[in-house]
Amino acid sequence: MAKDKKTKPSKELPLGFLDREEKVLKFRDLIISKIKEIMTVYGFQYLETPSFEYSESIGKFLPDKERPDEGIFSFKDENRWLSLRYDLTAPLARYVAKNFMEIPKPFKRYQLGTVWRNEKPGPGRYREFLQLDADFVGTKNLMADAELLLMATEILKSCGLKDNEFKIKFSSRLFLNEILADVKDDSVKLKVLRSLDKIERLGINEVKKLLGKGRKDESGDFTQGASLPDKQIDFILKQVKNPSFINVSKNIKGSAYSQINEFKKCLELFNLKNIEFDPSIVRGLEYYTGIIFEINLNFEVTNYDGKNIKFGSIGGGGRYDNLINNFGDYNLPATGLSIGLDRLVYALMQKQSLQIKENKPVVICVFDNRQFKEYIKIVKLLREANINSEIYSGEGKLKKQMEYANKLRSPAVILYGDDEIRSGKATLKNLETGNESSVKIEDLPNEIKKII
Repeated sequence: MAKDKKTKPSKELPLGFLDREEKVLKFRDLIISKIKEIMTVYGFQYLETPSFEYSESIGKFLPDKERPDEGIFSFKDENRWLSLRYDLTAPLARYVAKNFMEIPKPFKRYQLGTVWRNEKPGPGRYREFLQLDADFVGTKNLMADAELLLMATEILKSCGLKDNEFKIKFSSRLFLNEILADVKDDSVKLKVLRSLDKIERLGINEVKKLLGKGRKDESGDFTQGASLPDKQIDFILKQVKNPSFINVSKNIKGSAYSQINEFKKCLELFNLKNIEFDPSIVRGLEYYTGIIFEINLNFEVTNYDGKNIKFGSIGGGGRYDNLINNFGDYNLPATGLSIGLDRLVYALMQKQSLQIKENKPVVICVFDNRQFKEYIKIVKLLREANINSEIYSGEGKLKKQMEYANKLRSPAVILYGDDEIRSGKATLKNLETGNESSVKIEDLPNEIKKII
């Protein structure tokens, strides 16, 4: 009987996940360094929370039947469900409740961390991504919300963007709640909010289907709709596309109207002009209670299918005054901002608003393993001069070593064979121009710096 052939593991990634190479990571590190500088200037404390939390600690995704609801990755540990965090706000709420007596109020914190979404992936929509969060906890003052947008503006400008290349839009959950006053079922209301949150991505007509019977996407998957009557759907869509409030019914000109106007005054005090009211801004998460906002990039990028598209949202946030109360009677109003760093990096790399010097190593070619002592002298000399350098670590002959250096995008190679050793001079080859020069060993650092 023939033995079963061993199945080889797949080399492909699961949908919604990416390998990130050095160029992207260095670009991301540069942006992170700029963010950290700004956060320190603004007085935010740096915090890190674990990737896993108890499922009941991170929101409404509680165990249902055999596993927690869709949206998160979870497993059962003994008798309790654990989940990978889907954002950084819910873990912050847990942290604040746990450390209530020790932290100052208001508490200003920022965090950089990976989050995971158990959702259907699509173009620019990942299941794993790096996120920046900045939050004020313990204040109702809308100046805190305005300062978050000032900070976001400064971050984008520090990354080389101009005022006309991004726009921040805001609305209010009070406004949306008043529009949805006739929707009595909380689960239906949440479905409506999440549908409205897709207006920019899907367009009004597709969202209208989600508010009604449902929608089939391009892959053929069907999403059950909110099943609202046509008259109610038309009313809701009319309001969220009406930034002037002209057609808004009288009962919607109360607390929401006052809050939005108060927030506008805060923005004026900070002289923030690249921000506008847009009632179609929703934010899909359930815990928002007041002012909400979204940051959009206005320029075009090329997507993974090679099509030019307007990039759209890179983040947002808003006020969540009741979230920490889930852990007890803490009465700590809060507001926060999230920026998807991987999306921001993708857009900025295409925009080329920041230049990253690659600093690839100079390669010292190996002619004879018996001469390693000489190669080590050279590499030590170069590294002491703060020049990235390496001795070829493979086993190939010179042709293969040159191929390696070219694939590495090395700026130069050093050739130090028997003839060079006898003369006390190395051959320095510029891989961009192809020029070669004979250089004394002690002069190599200065000559290489002219190339790099």
